[in-house]
Amino acid sequence: MNDEVIITCALTGAGDTVGKSEHVPVTPEQIADSAIEAANAGAAVVHIHVRDVETGQGSRDVALYREVVRRVRESGVDVVVNLTAGMGGDLVLDDEDPLKPVDGTDLVNARDRLPHVEELLPDICTLDCGSLNFGEGHQLYVSTPDMLRVGARRVQELGVKPELEIFDTGNLWFATKLVEEGLIDAPPLFQLCMGIPYGAPPNPQLLQVMVDMLPAGAQWASFAIGRNQLPWVAESVLRGGHVRVGLEDNLYLSKGVKATNGQLVERAVRIVEDLGATVASPDTARRILGLKGAA
Repeated sequence: MNDEVIITCALTGAGDTVGKSEHVPVTPEQIADSAIEAANAGAAVVHIHVRDVETGQGSRDVALYREVVRRVRESGVDVVVNLTAGMGGDLVLDDEDPLKPVDGTDLVNARDRLPHVEELLPDICTLDCGSLNFGEGHQLYVSTPDMLRVGARRVQELGVKPELEIFDTGNLWFATKLVEEGLIDAPPLFQLCMGIPYGAPPNPQLLQVMVDMLPAGAQWASFAIGRNQLPWVAESVLRGGHVRVGLEDNLYLSKGVKATNGQLVERAVRIVEDLGATVASPDTARRILGLKGAA
């Protein structure tokens, strides 16, 4: 069991959830306010995507990231900033001509996924450690081994901590190679992502297999999407990990009751403390993860 638990709140994501809950933040102001709400509720880390203000769809616009991060930093609320660097990996194929990408494709190289990280220098940014059949239809998420090596090397040069997002055991296998190749500074940070079609299913036995595959000295967290999110908080803590909640992964506090990010964090805090563990402060999280500015 983990006695000192870092809670991350994934605020909004890039999925098609805006029309499903009025609580999903869209504008930079809403996303920043949600980050502050989550931090005040007990989250040590906020994981940030941005959305196009007009359409609500996920975006890579550096100006949007800039405004969110500025608002969070100027608020005076202490929280570790974690920016996604996974946008730019979407490939949607044509049914008749699979060599022709169609609407929904947003596929760029590894360096072009990082301009907001290069400018804003967050504490943490994500690296999605493999390609994936992303749900039904013809959508793929593309992140090749050499793309990941280029991205990891650049993030390392910037002094930003990469969060290695793991969607299946093959992703984990490769991520450990990045560690072995010296492209990830100690301690490596893994996020074990469960239940995303068609990656690793939310199976506790599979989670333990993945935990057993982690390199020595690794820090790790895990989450599951949808109705499994809150039970997975306990699952992760009991197996020695940190946790993630938030509207990116789940819209509900209980059946039929839509949540805010702050409410999901509050529930996670209660679960962690009911298990007898301590919720880590931002400073404690910085120390555990080996971040810049750690006391």
